[in-house]
Amino acid sequence: MSQQHSAAPAPNSAVSAVEGRPDWWRDAVIYQVYPRSFADGNGDGMGDLEGVRTRLPYLRDLGVDAVWLSPFYASPQADAGYDVADYRAVDPMFGTLLDADALIRDAHALGLRIIVDLVPNHSSDQYEWFKRALAEGPGSPSRDRYHFRPGKGKNGELPPNDWESIFGGPAWTRVTEPDGTPGEWYLHLFAPEQPDFNWEHPAVGDEFRSILRFWLDMGVDGFRIDVAHGMVKAEGLPDLGDHEQLTLLGNDVMPFFDQDGVHDIYREWRLVLDEYSGDRIFVAEAWTPTVERTANYVRPDELHQAFNFQYLATHWDAAELRTVVNRTLDAMRPVGAPATWVLSNHDVTRHATRFANPAGLGTQIRLAGDREVGLRRARAATLLMLALPGSAYVYQGEELGLPDVVDLPDEVRQDPAYFRGAGQDGFRDGCRVPIPWTRTGPSYGFGDGGSWLPQPADWGGLSVEAQTGEPGSTLELYRAALAVRRERADLGAGDAVEWLRAPEGVLAFRRGEFVCVANTTGESVPMPAYGRVLLASGEITEAAGEAKVPADTTVWWSAS
Repeated sequence: MSQQHSAAPAPNSAVSAVEGRPDWWRDAVIYQVYPRSFADGNGDGMGDLEGVRTRLPYLRDLGVDAVWLSPFYASPQADAGYDVADYRAVDPMFGTLLDADALIRDAHALGLRIIVDLVPNHSSDQYEWFKRALAEGPGSPSRDRYHFRPGKGKNGELPPNDWESIFGGPAWTRVTEPDGTPGEWYLHLFAPEQPDFNWEHPAVGDEFRSILRFWLDMGVDGFRIDVAHGMVKAEGLPDLGDHEQLTLLGNDVMPFFDQDGVHDIYREWRLVLDEYSGDRIFVAEAWTPTVERTANYVRPDELHQAFNFQYLATHWDAAELRTVVNRTLDAMRPVGAPATWVLSNHDVTRHATRFANPAGLGTQIRLAGDREVGLRRARAATLLMLALPGSAYVYQGEELGLPDVVDLPDEVRQDPAYFRGAGQDGFRDGCRVPIPWTRTGPSYGFGDGGSWLPQPADWGGLSVEAQTGEPGSTLELYRAALAVRRERADLGAGDAVEWLRAPEGVLAFRRGEFVCVANTTGESVPMPAYGRVLLASGEITEAAGEAKVPADTTVWWSAS
């Protein structure tokens, strides 16, 4: 193990500072921090927990309710920390357990909650259990904690089934046994360095309940569950057959995703979480075929939220957006869970770039597109998202209008998918470039030692410093929108919208005295002036009770 953790810091007493609002998560705005790309506290070119800690006041002033941290655990970093070698230790590149404790305490003192990533589908191949499984050989109890199988073919030279890795290539790797001979194969739905746990083995469940308690005792306010749909595999590990190559955003029914057995795990986890005070939560990263299947993860005795990937993947199109909004609200209402809305994260192309390209290219775009159009649509999409009932997620840098970096040199790319010929071409590096804080400097304020991925030369103009106090900037638009959302009871809360008549290509809905209009067309559209303009993503004109809403613009009105 890379770090001692025999004595965790004392339970976090500062948790009481954020315990004022029951069910806070139902309408929360949660900000995703990708630690290696947020802020560098020690000048080594890599973001870390100390860097995050120094920027917490920025997040408080932005107006978010909670911060979700992508993995910072001890890891060989084969997949940017999603290959965990020690779930109770902080990787030295990010700091120490004491740094994590200080970050949690400081966040709570500022009124921010902390959600940490949990990776239960797979471990690192450097996890102690897996190393023991390799050393002990076939038939050992340690191998039962993973999916080891003999190969097919005359000499076991073929994988046990036809499953493919999310990153491309077979989902199986053959091991060399302790005696030097080719041996069994192990399952890894992601990189070979990420062997999948066998959740049928009771020791796996015992271990993760212990891990939950470790971090809850430190004061975290919840967990984002990575690959929450993937822990249980269909009995017998059947072949896929004629299914096409799987992608991250695949919505087909798969024998290794969204199996009903995962819900038994989450019911056990919910019992653990409910032992703790402070209204702490679970958030599922669950790619499912339909939003109705997603709703199964947030039944009252399971998880609290699930990411709405159907919404994230929707084009900037009024009819499509209205359909997915209706389906989401209708699916969540029967289980009593809030809807969630998200436009960007660390696994998909930033929406300022997605919307800059023609519809139909998906969420894995490596084309710059029309930057001006993309930013205009991204701003409008953000105001639409923040007007919907439920909880919203913001990915670091989207409040600056950052695009994806689509021209990274091959020699700097680190996404494991890039190194697998049949994979996804490493598109995720483009959304993970460190964010700019200042107009100038070797890394635009990210840190004194440069940045682990190169930043574009024009990012100084997109920095926090450049946009702060600048009328019409994207950062000030986010700050204003979050302030309005926090002030108004008719934003975020509830589970329904009242749709209003609107021209083709325009969404209009009412929530109490609040009205939101989103024009997804490329032309200016006349609309009724619904009252006092609260906020608009672009310049609008009003006269004689009518408003002209420009192309790709969202407007918030208040009737009072």
